[in-house]
Amino acid sequence: MSLDAPHLAGNVDASGLTVGIVVSRFNTDITEALLAGAVSALKEHGSSDEDITIIYVPGAFELGTIAAKMASTGRFDAIVCLGCVIRGDTAHFDYVCQGAMDAIGKVAQRGDVGVGNGVLTLDTHAQALERVGGAHGHKGEEAALTAIEVAQQLKVLDQALEV
Repeated sequence: MSLDAPHLAGNVDASGLTVGIVVSRFNTDITEALLAGAVSALKEHGSSDEDITIIYVPGAFELGTIAAKMASTGRFDAIVCLGCVIRGDTAHFDYVCQGAMDAIGKVAQRGDVGVGNGVLTLDTHAQALERVGGAHGHKGEEAALTAIEVAQQLKVLDQALEV
């Protein structure tokens, strides 16, 4: 890669980007903390209230449905999916996690919108708390900034391909 080539990494400037956030209501204490972190990170990096749309869904399994619909509108530069699935005593955990990840992955594979996956898949509530500002950082912030970085990379790539 030459020094004259477009730089495709590290830009988390959210100024002027439209961002959709899809939030699961299940394990609300954790998902609200994820949301607060995501919104805070977006605003810290230039986003405004007018550029952020927040939609709540029942659980993590439903995140992909709404994220896909949001992506299909063409109105969003980035979509952030936030959820928390804590292992129980049945296989339900595995099915919900796999379904959520597959659906979010399909939105990301479209290649036209930045996607941030902030779905926590954990064994305990304590592990979740460690990931919303505890020992393992803040996964809501990380998901939001990942979505912005990918959206910015897509813009640069689109411009490079127009030449």
